[in-house]
Amino acid sequence: MELSYTYKMNEIKEKSLELLKSMISTPSLSMEESETAVLIEQYFSSFGIVTQRHKNNVWAINKHFNPSKPSILLNSHHDTVKPNKQYTLNPFEPLEKDGKLFGLGSNDAGGALTSLMAAFVRFYEEENLKYNLIIAATAEEEISGTEGVGCILHMLPKIEFAIVGEPTLMDLAIAEKGLMVLDCVAHGKVGHAAREEGDNAIYRALEDIIWFRDYKFDRVSETLGPVKMTVSVINAGKQHNVVPPECTFTVDVRTTDVYSNEEVMAIIEKETQSEILHRSIRLRPSSIAKEHPIVQAGIELGRNTYGSPTTSDQALIPVPSLKLGPGDSARSHSADEFIYLHELNEGIDIYVEMLKKIL
Repeated sequence: MELSYTYKMNEIKEKSLELLKSMISTPSLSMEESETAVLIEQYFSSFGIVTQRHKNNVWAINKHFNPSKPSILLNSHHDTVKPNKQYTLNPFEPLEKDGKLFGLGSNDAGGALTSLMAAFVRFYEEENLKYNLIIAATAEEEISGTEGVGCILHMLPKIEFAIVGEPTLMDLAIAEKGLMVLDCVAHGKVGHAAREEGDNAIYRALEDIIWFRDYKFDRVSETLGPVKMTVSVINAGKQHNVVPPECTFTVDVRTTDVYSNEEVMAIIEKETQSEILHRSIRLRPSSIAKEHPIVQAGIELGRNTYGSPTTSDQALIPVPSLKLGPGDSARSHSADEFIYLHELNEGIDIYVEMLKKIL
């Protein structure tokens, strides 16, 4: 029996590596993931697993699904960013070299996705599990799009918690900052720069920009630290001799689990004078208790816990969630992106061992 199991896991790992290579070879920029969705469907079909699909999102449930039991969502994305201009290798050619697999999406988040898929296949036919398992390979994560995981949640069975596959070096991101993008407009009055005319919108904007730089929120998260606000874009004026009547600037706001996005917005609107148009406030901070069984399962396997400063599809999943996966976040979106081959095998093994402890 043990020999049979070992052979099956070897087969699963081999097919998962081939899938990852095929995904690298198949461009899947955000909103253009239809071909990799087909590859994912074919992978599951090779194990006799029936999938469902909506737009470019593909999901499946375990063979002995029991609606009376709670469900775990295993989720990661198959879209990628555009390759940057500093690539020296073909981003769409999977290249194995020096123990690494190079290629766009190998680290973010193809390695995590294929490893989660492998873990799902491992448990697919098991009976009498304590939880149901749902695997979802979703689209548009890199652009926080509306046709990714958020558009299929209502189609899935009720979820108790989720494991979101992202490169974390297989450490346990038990909290993740949310994201708000604010487009701000400071209003002034046009005038001639050589005379005491007008009301310079740049100077009005500066007052708010300094506030964004210096303001400290009272509450600080134990896992995520303080709310962070960064002015990242500014535009004003067209002529050197005209006082600009308008200055626009953009603020990147990273929220934490001790404030709701709405609370942060209320403080900003109270303390600033610019007109503020929030581009999005739906990407909320997320977390899972350190005492949660899935977190404790990881800790028992020697994994560390931390709070993640980056945002993922966790922000759209309205249940406790753990971010966990092979690869290193520092490699994401980098030139000549890669993942170590040993990280893929380790990722599958740790996912499986963690799930074994709670299933």
